[in-house]
Amino acid sequence: MTDSTSNQHLTKDPDWWRGAVIYQIYPRSFQDSNGDGVGDLLGIANRLPYVASLGVDVVWISPFFRSPMKDFGYDVSDYCDVDPMFGNLSDFDVLIQSAHAHGLKVLIDLVISHSSVEHPWFQESRSSRDNPKANWYVWADAKPDGTPPNNWLSIFGGSAWRWDPTRCQYYLHNFLSEQGDLNFHEPQVQDELLNIARFWLDRGVDGFRLDTVNFYTHDAQLRDNPALPIEERNPITAPAVNPYTWQNHLYDKTRPENLVFLARLRSLMNDYRAAAVGEIGEDQRGLEVLGDYTRGDDHLHMSYAFELLSDHAPTAAYIKTVMDDLEAKATGGWACWAFSNHDVMRHITRWDIPEEAVRLYLTLMMCLRGSACLYQGEELGLPEAELRYEDIRDPYGKRFWPAFKGRDGARTPMVWDPNAHNGGFSTSSHPWLPVSHEHLKLTVADQENDPLAMLHHYRRAISFRHSHQALKKGTMTRVSCEGSVLKFHRSLGTEELFCGFNIGDAPVTVAAPEGRWLQIGAELGSAGPAPDGKLHFGRWQPVLAVRA
Repeated sequence: MTDSTSNQHLTKDPDWWRGAVIYQIYPRSFQDSNGDGVGDLLGIANRLPYVASLGVDVVWISPFFRSPMKDFGYDVSDYCDVDPMFGNLSDFDVLIQSAHAHGLKVLIDLVISHSSVEHPWFQESRSSRDNPKANWYVWADAKPDGTPPNNWLSIFGGSAWRWDPTRCQYYLHNFLSEQGDLNFHEPQVQDELLNIARFWLDRGVDGFRLDTVNFYTHDAQLRDNPALPIEERNPITAPAVNPYTWQNHLYDKTRPENLVFLARLRSLMNDYRAAAVGEIGEDQRGLEVLGDYTRGDDHLHMSYAFELLSDHAPTAAYIKTVMDDLEAKATGGWACWAFSNHDVMRHITRWDIPEEAVRLYLTLMMCLRGSACLYQGEELGLPEAELRYEDIRDPYGKRFWPAFKGRDGARTPMVWDPNAHNGGFSTSSHPWLPVSHEHLKLTVADQENDPLAMLHHYRRAISFRHSHQALKKGTMTRVSCEGSVLKFHRSLGTEELFCGFNIGDAPVTVAAPEGRWLQIGAELGSAGPAPDGKLHFGRWQPVLAVRA
């Protein structure tokens, strides 16, 4: 175990997180070190040299706490211990030490909007209406006809309320019924959650990814959510087949009281020079919430909304709209951009795009203002894995199959070596999810030996970002689009970059920016300003230049 004075690996720059590239690891599927078919902490530690070779700054590790695994670790039964399937606290210490030795910071996934109903807190809370933890979860009486207290819905389908026969009350669960929502209106709950954060900070973590960060606080009056007009429904946080998207979620999440707790958490993190990235699940007001949660220096450092995790490949016009909205609605805030993660279909499949488009989008992400989050395997160009119903483990997928097949297609094991059992992920004959045969054509070992492979493009793009401080921390101005071409400028100090992207499959010519510019990014396929005063883009091609 480490203490709070041992974080000497941290840079003296308090803004180390600003513009950082984060690599998400889903521990069940990264590397199995003991042959039981499930990835674990020592497996991650063993693969950190590979992660460091990508050039990323930070690893985000999805939950590894003790859990009944109803939602694969997002239902926590002990916040201060490691589930045995992932190892133990000593293994976690090894992982932290190894990461820091490789120059990597570590964020852990803190899931505090809810806990497992098997958590001792919940068991005590449900035992009576007057025990010491009776108010630690959100309990409410039924309506006179026995129905739930209000119309709030669960993201996983159905009512967000579950009847408990012991207390003869309903409890709130925004997700699975096995995930009871903690009551942030109870001061003791906030205090205990801050103690948990301190436990992991003392153990050496560099910060947190905060799951469903806008769900922490609910409306104390339990008012009904109003209906959302059909034309305003925007199924981002839940699939369109789920009527969750039919409500305007004014009262079950994104409450103003949430900012009070986030200020307390930020104050604690400041003592450790730690940082947090929040996940904002909000269909209508995502960028506004991002601004509220990250503006200034007294709440979160950065958050990601779902604008680039959407179902459709972003066009030049769409990205301009997102950037304009970000500037207008989240002025002073800090975004963290992602195309894929463990909750959505991998973007190469979700957007149905060719390989050259995947490369362009990654180059674009590395040039956007904000931090960036990559999901394990996307650097290999992995598509969504196709699974049979009998292989599905995700309760979300089982609930809405086949209209929505769940999240397992993005969670299959990482593929390391085509000649090793299960692609080098595990020696088990039955990994927790099957290894995709399509993925075995795209392994790390094969791509290491191919200088033109997607893996090396990711390395080059990340290196390009790090070589220009204007891309990491600079301003972003003059955002415009001409047809399929998106253009903007990034500036910091005396450095000014022009960034142009043809987000389309046909060549195009547009006017060059005024002034004298020198081509950069040739290793990323960038074209240069032409002598005729025009920019000539090939299909899915960037033009990157620095002011001379």
